[in-house]
Amino acid sequence: MESGNKESFLNFSQKSILILLFTLILCFILGFKNLVFQTTFLLKKFGEISIDPEIAFTNNKPTFLEFYAEWCEVCKEMAPKLADIKDEYEKDINFVFLNVDNPKWEKYIRNLNVNGIPQVNLFDKDGNLESTFIGRQEEKTIKESLDNLNNNFQSNSKTLSSEFSIIKENKNYQYSPRSHG
Repeated sequence: MESGNKESFLNFSQKSILILLFTLILCFILGFKNLVFQTTFLLKKFGEISIDPEIAFTNNKPTFLEFYAEWCEVCKEMAPKLADIKDEYEKDINFVFLNVDNPKWEKYIRNLNVNGIPQVNLFDKDGNLESTFIGRQEEKTIKESLDNLNNNFQSNSKTLSSEFSIIKENKNYQYSPRSHG
């Protein structure tokens, strides 16, 4: 009879340890999830709260337009800084965020020759392209350009960083003159 008690005690002890380990792992994953996935959620939020580009180009305010993708590591890294910049400048400047994986924005992707992301285009209040940034940019550089844009300083510049993501080609969005699409 004693061996039966030992087996049941060991089973109870093992179950307790497993439950404790499972609880610790679950808590770690839930806590760590916010750190890992926070930027992805931030990028999704950008897309949801973005001003429609057609409105942005016609409301007589300068426009910050960023092309991004949720899989882009550089986009994820820049997202918290861009959120701060948006909070600081959104009264005076339109902020438009377009996901390159959304076929709805294909027209803008083609017109602005987007082939690396993140790509930020700054437009004056009349919708004229003033600056283009491709790849990782310093917060200071973007803020200086936004200040110049607010002060009607024309720059017509293009800044390319060596750290960017090449847009993944998606054959579902391609069409030819004969495709009826």
